[in-house]
Amino acid sequence: MLRIIGVIIVGVMVSGYFFTFGLSFIPASINSKMVLAVMGALLYVFHSIRNRQVVLPKELIPATGIVALFSVICFFTADYNGTVDYSYADYIVSFATWLAGGYVIVSAIKSLHGRANFKILTAYLTAVCVFQCAAALIIDNNEAVKTLVDSYILQGQVFLNEIGRLYGIGASLDPAGVRFSIVMILIAFVVTKEDSVKSNKTQITLYFLAFFIIGIIGNMISRTTSTGMLLGLGVFLLSTGINQLIIRSDVKKVYAILALVLIFIALTVNILYQSSPYFYDLLRFAFEGFFNWMETGVWRTDSTDKLNAVMWVWPTDIKTWIIGSGLFENWAFGTDIGYCRFILYCGLIGFGTFALLFIYSAVILARKFQKYRLMFLFLILLSGIIWLKVATDLFLIYALFYWLEREPETIDEPLLQNAHT
Repeated sequence: MLRIIGVIIVGVMVSGYFFTFGLSFIPASINSKMVLAVMGALLYVFHSIRNRQVVLPKELIPATGIVALFSVICFFTADYNGTVDYSYADYIVSFATWLAGGYVIVSAIKSLHGRANFKILTAYLTAVCVFQCAAALIIDNNEAVKTLVDSYILQGQVFLNEIGRLYGIGASLDPAGVRFSIVMILIAFVVTKEDSVKSNKTQITLYFLAFFIIGIIGNMISRTTSTGMLLGLGVFLLSTGINQLIIRSDVKKVYAILALVLIFIALTVNILYQSSPYFYDLLRFAFEGFFNWMETGVWRTDSTDKLNAVMWVWPTDIKTWIIGSGLFENWAFGTDIGYCRFILYCGLIGFGTFALLFIYSAVILARKFQKYRLMFLFLILLSGIIWLKVATDLFLIYALFYWLEREPETIDEPLLQNAHT
């Protein structure tokens, strides 16, 4: 029982880190990420004093330098252009906040399970995402739950209710879709890289079910989720060896289970689509492009039409291309597209420095965690695709990876079995 309670507490912490929200009875400027960051900073100081040394992953030193340079560039571009828009001039604070929050999450996992590795971290993130998907449907269908959540959780729900979008506890719109996408990629690699998962039918089945639950309901919350779903399916396909015109024998059981799960999911979705007007509307929104393609022969959605028609906004002078305009907030140029917004704000110099952080993080962590090196390439691809739609970043997941320790790849046990009581 203590083991289960411990897992639930850590799960709540992971959810508060990954899906940030505020509370109505504390100042609006304070959210779950900040609370975890303070806890992480205090814990880091305590560990440093107890161990009589400051333990900082050496890989973080160049990353910190890149972030400091990016913050200076953004401060300069705002100052040079005479604006007061310091949206990313304090990115080093956001960087430190994610790192501190990530430290307490990894420390909590390590304290409970004896270690923190990719498999355990992915299990928590998967459970949290499935919970958020279930919570979104419950909140949307149960007025009492909705009232309770809206009374105590601050997450911009007034706007979300106005536009009629699903939301969980801190999970909504594109930020939720980005996080769902990250986790779907992690699931794909854990299923295909971890021998203890591949040899366990129950774990394989649960991961595949979670993958499709997140993919389907996640798309109802944010269609950005489809990016992670497609990349995850790409990982599954590549791991079969089909790109070498062979089907590897060690993955046959995995894909037999995948086929059964797919049949179950397809039948369930079809029944809901045919019998429930509620799910009919949600599914048509979630997979609008697919339905348009099936019915008209053209893959399109209203959001992509809008992006293509009015949101490709680029600088009109050399100075803005190089150093930017110093304007980012309040939808200054009428575009959501990440590439456009970053370049318009801090120019190619600033955006190039910002992108370098994620390229560096992916490369250095791929070297540290050899078994998952291809996963970091997929995370770079995810960043590049996400910036076609929205200005956000994936550092929250890298912040967790930086604190994970390299360990022998043979050590791998079930999540609850190795939790300390």
